[in-house]
Amino acid sequence: MAFNLKKVLKALLFSSGQPLTVKDIQGAFARFHDQTTLPLTSAEPKSEDGETVAAEPTEISADESLSSAPSSEAAEVIVAAPTETDAELYQDVPSLITAAQIREAMDELAAELRAANDIYLLIDGANGYRLVTHPRFARWIRIQRDEPAPVKLTQSALETLAIIAYRQPVTRTEIETIRGVSAEAGLNKLLERELVYIVGRADLPGRPLQYGSTDKFLEFVGVKSLVELPASDVLSPRQIDEWLKNATNATPPADAEMGLPLEDGEGDSPNLEPVEIEHPAHEAAAPESLAASSSDIAPSDENTSASA
Repeated sequence: MAFNLKKVLKALLFSSGQPLTVKDIQGAFARFHDQTTLPLTSAEPKSEDGETVAAEPTEISADESLSSAPSSEAAEVIVAAPTETDAELYQDVPSLITAAQIREAMDELAAELRAANDIYLLIDGANGYRLVTHPRFARWIRIQRDEPAPVKLTQSALETLAIIAYRQPVTRTEIETIRGVSAEAGLNKLLERELVYIVGRADLPGRPLQYGSTDKFLEFVGVKSLVELPASDVLSPRQIDEWLKNATNATPPADAEMGLPLEDGEGDSPNLEPVEIEHPAHEAAAPESLAASSSDIAPSDENTSASA
């Protein structure tokens, strides 16, 4: 029976609590061949002159062999010989397993687990291959671990996260310039969930903090690296850089742009012709009616002089 690579990989995945990379798997095969070629020889006693002395056989009872523990000075490793039932696991093991063979076997395992629709799934994450439970069992796992239900990110936090992912390392000022609003709340939420982290400080006045995405962000969006992020179909990175440069170095508007008269020698002044505003008929009649009503209420000059 031929060596079954997929079964061995599946056993390695189940036995490891951490993601396995291709190098980890290749290292396991290298150690397997080192152990099979290692001679199992015990230390032979030597005399004071350095000559080998035959050890005298000693009789050990069954009780003594069960109660005695192996000493640290002479520990003997016993490897069970492969049997016919483990031929697909321990016989004809290739001396070299290429990365292409490992990836092909992992892809087949992942397809088999998806087709079975069972408990586990095999994912190829940013840190390597690992087995995970199917999302439909998430509620049971949260109950077992006594964990609260996950909270979705707000639209503001998602926009901030997208800017950091595509523009990192980026400062808070650049984020606020792109979004047009404050980014403090969104940044704090992303830092709390370990989706972003502080990369360092920018070489700018005030040495502002710079932010970047974490490996947990890659798992959050389901990619292995930032290269796999979809490209923007709206603006290219060069256009965004130019827009940011113009936005941060904006100059105040000139008098001509504000419609103000220019001084001599500054050029042609804008149109300074008087502007007439036409009022509706009911607004034009309002002052006349108000004047008429006030004349009826106020005493005339003749009545005032007569009373005097």
